[in-house]
Amino acid sequence: MRSKFIGFCLVAGLLSVVGCAPKPAQTRIAFGSCSDQAKPQPVLKLVVQRRPDVFIYLGDNIYGDSEDPAELKAKYAQLAARPEFVELKRHVPLLATWDDHDYGMNDAGREYVSKAESKSLLLDFFDVPRESERRRHEGVYGSEIIRAGKRSVQIILLDCRTFRDSLSRFTQDMKRPAGFFYDPDYVPHSHSGSTLLGEVQWQWLERQLRQPADVRIVASGTQLGISYNGYEAWANFPHEQQRMFDLIRRTRAAGVVFISGDVHYAEISRLEPDGLYPLHDITSSGLTQTWDFATPNTNRIEGPVMDNNFGQITIDWQRDPVIRMEIIDVRGNQRIEHSVRLSSLMPK
Repeated sequence: MRSKFIGFCLVAGLLSVVGCAPKPAQTRIAFGSCSDQAKPQPVLKLVVQRRPDVFIYLGDNIYGDSEDPAELKAKYAQLAARPEFVELKRHVPLLATWDDHDYGMNDAGREYVSKAESKSLLLDFFDVPRESERRRHEGVYGSEIIRAGKRSVQIILLDCRTFRDSLSRFTQDMKRPAGFFYDPDYVPHSHSGSTLLGEVQWQWLERQLRQPADVRIVASGTQLGISYNGYEAWANFPHEQQRMFDLIRRTRAAGVVFISGDVHYAEISRLEPDGLYPLHDITSSGLTQTWDFATPNTNRIEGPVMDNNFGQITIDWQRDPVIRMEIIDVRGNQRIEHSVRLSSLMPK
């Protein structure tokens, strides 16, 4: 059988041959980012063919780049009219958080002036219920549970924009980091007073990680797992990154896997914090966008994939569940596959 999620129930695992044992129950989560509303979106057709239990938009769901809510609304309308999106919405439940271009401005944080209006547009576009907790607090963070029998997957959607302090800029009097063939835009904050998530969201996240769940998929528009590369990433807030590690360790939350977007290529990064199991960050980007090069990333274990793509996590609910991470390109080719046992993602 497959998972039950916000009103959708899909059934699989039937006998393929009479007398054979049934396949393990599965939960399948697809995700992607960086979707230009003016461009064709053939990747979405591939998502529909795979019939995941949910598709998660990880940000840059449109390229709005405006302080005018009317302009943002018009660009959402462009996406809504795309036939590929219409079919995706018809067949697959959707969840979404945002990154900078659908938030409103490139690399923007809490200084962006139209964030309240932008929030309403995103939640309305993705049909977030009027009674949802996400509409009662500042920011778009929220969570959902997908169930497969007695098993559960917690989807945690982070907001890395609404509360984020300004980034610390690289200046020409600074020395280019070793191994870089380009000048960075930003350097890591050196003081712990700056924030990425904001205190209220951090408190909410701790409550979420203390809730029961077998696997937790944490969605971040900004990459958490990469090493410092001079562009936007959690690495620019190393104290916030460490706070995430400490929080997972303190709450003894099992089965945490991160997904992210933003960079216009795909990869898997792995971190091995002290006293904690390995943390994987599967980056899928973009649905329509590409980039000329992949930045240095000493934490990269798979990739990069420079073609349009989407990501997929499949959980086979056997005795020791297998979490399979994939990147599928625009031609339907599997470009990355990396699997771990849930038993390897347990608190130490």
